Amino acid sequence: MYLAEFKLRYGSRKWYVRRIIEADSLEKAQELAERYVKAINKGDVIWEVADVYEVKKPLTITPEMVEMLEKA
Repeated sequence: MYLAEFKLRYGSRKWYVRRIIEADSLEKAQELAERYVKAINKGDVIWEVADVYEVKKPLTITPEMVEMLEKA
């Protein structure tokens, strides 16, 4: 499982969005991310692939994680 980070631009604004990619390898994940960008770039918001990372599990905020952070 991989995490793709995308940079979005709209005029002078920019922000980042992350999406989970299911692929067998980093190369395939990067290819899917590039294809995703080409397919979604049809409006005013411009998408760019910032990076792709391998992840063990999705970045999910759970009650346990929040409680752990609150105690720290």
